[in-house]
Amino acid sequence: MLDTLRRIIQEVNRAPDLARALSIIVTRVKQAMVVDVCSVYLTDTERQQHVLMATDGYNPDAVGKVRFNFGEGLVGVVARREEMLNLDDASSHKAYVYTGEIGEDPFHGFLGVPIVQHRKVLGVLVVRQRERRRFAEPEETFLFTLAAQLAGAISHAGASGDITHLLQQTDESRYALKGNSGTPGAAVGHARVVYPMANLEAIPDRPAEDTETEIAEFRAAVGAVERDMRMMSARMVDSLPAEDIALFDALIMMLRSENLVEGTIERIRAGNWAPGALRETIVEHVDAFEAMEDPYLRERASDVRDLGRRILEHLQSTSPVQRSFEPDTILVGEEISASQLAEVPVQYLIGVVSARGSSASHVAILARALGIPAVMGVEDLPVNRLEGQNIVVDGYQARLFVRPSRAIREEFQRLQEEEAALSQDLLDLIELPSETPDGVHIPLYANTGLLSDISPSLRCGAEGVGLYRTEVPFMIRDRFPGEEEQFRIYRQVLEAFAPSPVTVRTLDIGGDKALPYFPVEEENPFLGWRGIRIALDHPEIFLTQVRAILRANAGLDNLQLMLPMISSVNEIDEAAGLVRRAHEELVEEGEQTTYPKIGVMIEVPSAVYQVPAMSKRVDFFSIGSNDLTQYLLAVDRNNAQVSDLYNALHPAVLRAIHQVVVEAHAHQRPVSVCGEMAGDPAAALLLLGMGVDSLSMSSASLLRVKWVLRSFNTEKMQSLLEETWLLEDATAVRALLHNSLDEAGLGGLIRAGR
Repeated sequence: MLDTLRRIIQEVNRAPDLARALSIIVTRVKQAMVVDVCSVYLTDTERQQHVLMATDGYNPDAVGKVRFNFGEGLVGVVARREEMLNLDDASSHKAYVYTGEIGEDPFHGFLGVPIVQHRKVLGVLVVRQRERRRFAEPEETFLFTLAAQLAGAISHAGASGDITHLLQQTDESRYALKGNSGTPGAAVGHARVVYPMANLEAIPDRPAEDTETEIAEFRAAVGAVERDMRMMSARMVDSLPAEDIALFDALIMMLRSENLVEGTIERIRAGNWAPGALRETIVEHVDAFEAMEDPYLRERASDVRDLGRRILEHLQSTSPVQRSFEPDTILVGEEISASQLAEVPVQYLIGVVSARGSSASHVAILARALGIPAVMGVEDLPVNRLEGQNIVVDGYQARLFVRPSRAIREEFQRLQEEEAALSQDLLDLIELPSETPDGVHIPLYANTGLLSDISPSLRCGAEGVGLYRTEVPFMIRDRFPGEEEQFRIYRQVLEAFAPSPVTVRTLDIGGDKALPYFPVEEENPFLGWRGIRIALDHPEIFLTQVRAILRANAGLDNLQLMLPMISSVNEIDEAAGLVRRAHEELVEEGEQTTYPKIGVMIEVPSAVYQVPAMSKRVDFFSIGSNDLTQYLLAVDRNNAQVSDLYNALHPAVLRAIHQVVVEAHAHQRPVSVCGEMAGDPAAALLLLGMGVDSLSMSSASLLRVKWVLRSFNTEKMQSLLEETWLLEDATAVRALLHNSLDEAGLGGLIRAGR
């Protein structure tokens, strides 16, 4: 049965459209189970019906016409219960509904299983037998397993097929593909599929015939890729500020790193030819990045992969393929790189859709800088069938419509026009103060990790930096950066925002964020050796970084130092002792440095309950809502199996944050929130209602949150907070907040349009 199951699934995945996929399912299942009928019913959520969409054994003319209302008939029972139903005589069940038009008179045995994906019933798979009998357990498990496997296949085929023609009376939006929002906005255009011209994974090991020639060709290929990168950077220079162009400088630094270049050369000298040696090096680097928890750092794996493929392309050909593009291009791919985006003329590019990646990827960062919608991590994206297709990108709800109906296209074209008007309204807020109508000023800061983030943050009116991640310079080198290297980087950031405050988080590595030259292997990296724990175990690393940070602050005095992953007061005492030591050393050496304000990140549940004790030791608190939510709910937000359970509006998370604010304020300590929650216009209402002193977010979210801030007085936000304490789940909380934004005329912040 396992081989049969595998063959059916493979055939369905190769189906050109949904109609063919469903036809394959009913035919193959009928043959495999030796039954008299196999049928598939699809769920129409808008009309609350289950529609017969394919059958082998019933009257084929009934397809698309026979419909059961929710809860009606045996199909309705299976869908409502989300459970299997096995009957020896269907007509004797109290829920049975006779439907003569399908020709079911001769059939008695009934076995139905729900087709479920992400807690949603997509349909019901049914087999029937003429004789009166209950289906055997092996038959039950086969159909049940097949339904579970087919959920994704049906969604995949549905996205690539002509749904409007096939389901004329069903809800088209149910077949929109879902992903994660990289950049909000809407776009209507044509898909241009991009793919790597060189396949590193397919490269075999092969003995090097002439080692020195292989090395020379490899170095030439690296040089050619660097020239390509500089050309791409030059092409984008008129569309992006210099700081955003720095993304390409970062890629060039990765390209030049000794680990990549010298590591490959060592493998060539060990006997492998250049392509094989390159493959080994790239795989090693990709594995290290992909093992990291931090979404920004994990996304660097795609950059490494892209560089490897480009080097290979030059090794395989002296004249890489030139790609052409047309107006209204929506870039689509399995994994789109920043360099692939840069190949498209800016005036032609209107959207980005990727099967992999997140909002932390370089391509998402560039899309935000360019102001084009992006949907990342799209499940079941049929990349190989999308070339030239008319598609709609909804960056707000992270949806993709393939071959949308005229009504869908017209609706999103209207939304595009409204988006343009909304964007102009937001730009008008840049010079306005960040304060409520009743005069309460709430600073809005930017989260940054790249020098390229500086310009967008300043353009959007950020009043400083609430979180500067220091990991990137460590990730793009093949060794720990020295004090001087770090000093130059930190000085640029502090100078760019002076005299506004910049909160620099000390190095947060370890466990799942192991550096290539500092590997850490653990069974449970989420609860492992990371953050401040590594800093205290390796004071030489911590002291070097702190010295560089303190020196960078000389004459500026806008530095705030933040310690990550704090779980006890002892860690604060030890870290503060090292900071004092670094400061004293610099003073003795004649450096003009001042002792900084020191704060901690509240991201571990134990820290929530130690705020009073910590308040005696630190100057401020910053709540990392991403990790705090993850740890409180015991949910890995990067695990697709449980990511739906991750919700920062969960009542437990809200109460934990509120407790931190209340106890910190009781000791006159300010509290900031620097996770994704801070950039969510709806969540910001509650945070401000709690009395959070400042919010820090990506530059793309800053003006949206400012609009909320300037539209609600403190009394209204506190009233909303009181209402949420009566609610028991995150869905109800979000519904309340969205309704409040709608009533205030800010619906455009939570959906496409205005």
